[in-house]
Amino acid sequence: MKTTPVGKKHRQPLEGWPSVEDLFVFVTVARNGGFARAALELGLSPSYISKRIAILEKCLNARLFFRNNRVMRLTPEGENALCGAMQVVSEMDGFVSRLDNQRGVLAGNITINCSFGFGHKYVAEALSSFMIAYPDITVKLTLTDREVDLVEEGVDIEIRVGDDINELYIARQLATNRRILCASPEYLERHGKPESVSTLVQHDCLMIQEKNSAFGNWILTDGKQQTHCRLNGFHSSNSGSVVLIWALKGHGITLRSEWDVAQYIERGELVRVLPQWYQEANIWAVYTRRSSSSDRIKICIDFLTEHLAQCLPGGKAPGVL
Repeated sequence: MKTTPVGKKHRQPLEGWPSVEDLFVFVTVARNGGFARAALELGLSPSYISKRIAILEKCLNARLFFRNNRVMRLTPEGENALCGAMQVVSEMDGFVSRLDNQRGVLAGNITINCSFGFGHKYVAEALSSFMIAYPDITVKLTLTDREVDLVEEGVDIEIRVGDDINELYIARQLATNRRILCASPEYLERHGKPESVSTLVQHDCLMIQEKNSAFGNWILTDGKQQTHCRLNGFHSSNSGSVVLIWALKGHGITLRSEWDVAQYIERGELVRVLPQWYQEANIWAVYTRRSSSSDRIKICIDFLTEHLAQCLPGGKAPGVL
């Protein structure tokens, strides 16, 4: 590597290498599928994003995107470059985090993903308190009801309701939770209560397709045995909030988390059905092995664990009886 003699005009080390900033912009554009959405995420102008991509393409001597007025997608060279860029950005983030950890500095960014229902109802408030306690940590919360690739989408922590977790990730339990069967008094007055799980098939059951969960199949347990209830002829939605409204309006039996229906049961607007049967659906913080080395990630998970144990109906921190 060339060195610059003292007193000479300084030149950029490793001239011709792409900057980490440009690689980060490239990864963000690829993840968002366009300049406008990437600019919105980064708080920059689309013209600046376009300029940085042009500089990167010139530096790499490669066209990274096919683009016209309607479509933007990666070229074959862009797909190859994206793999390397993601690795560089990830390593740089880990490098900075390790330095911050050594200095005892709790600062930087945390990107968290959660489902719409739980995010609105509990996580937003918990993170509000976290931001007050740790003002130097910048929080980004994204709400989705689909499967998330933590690495590809740049997510540090996914807060997941349910015990189906990708074995490639690390999972730490934040709180206990169960999904329970319930219906409105009006529905039960018209149709009666099911006498056993086997008779659920005779009822109007309201289904929700959440992430990669099995559709039309309720897996229930009474603490001793497990049973699969395969249902048909039911109303369905991909929104838990919609299904809850339908249950409150008397359209059928639903299987929802205790945190989602506890207030309605307490007010008598919903009634538990087959109360001995439930589905385990604990609440987890899911993250990558790289994120596990970050003190700010650990602090955030500790904070969420304490907050959720206090505010969730029936929720307890792991290991608390």
